[in-house]
Amino acid sequence: MRKIFFYIAVLLATTVMAGEIKWAKDFDSGIANAEAENKPVLFVFSRHTCKYCVILEKTTFSDEGIIKELNKDFISIIAYSDENDAMPKELWRPGTPTIWFLKSDGQPMFQPLMGAVGSKDFLRALSIVKQEFDKNNTKRVKK
Repeated sequence: MRKIFFYIAVLLATTVMAGEIKWAKDFDSGIANAEAENKPVLFVFSRHTCKYCVILEKTTFSDEGIIKELNKDFISIIAYSDENDAMPKELWRPGTPTIWFLKSDGQPMFQPLMGAVGSKDFLRALSIVKQEFDKNNTKRVKK
C-alpha cells in the first residue's frame, strides 16, 4: 500500500512541476544560468495586451511537451514591453511576440520567429535549435 501512495505522490509532483515554463527572473540572470549550465536560450519579447502574445502563451507555452523540453534543455527568458523589462537593444523588434533562440552567451543562433507559432512547429524548432547547439558545442570541446 505504501508503494502505491509513493507512486501517486511522485506522479503528482512530476505533473505539478511540469505544469509551467520555468522563466528566468530577467535577461542577465537567464544568460548567466545558460552559460553556467551550457544550454541554449529561448528569449521571448512579448506584451500583455498583444493578441498573438496571449495566444502563444495560452496554447504553445501551455503545451506539456513544450514545457518539458524547455525546462529540461533550455533556459527560458521572457521580457514584456509593457512592463519595461530590460533586454538588449540588438534583440528588439517592432512586433510582438518575437521569439529568439540564443547561444548560451546571448548571441542569436537564427533570425527570430515572429507571431504565435503553433505547438507542432515550435517543437520542431526546439529540436533543430538543440541539434545545432549540441553540434556547435561538440566542435568547441574538440578544439
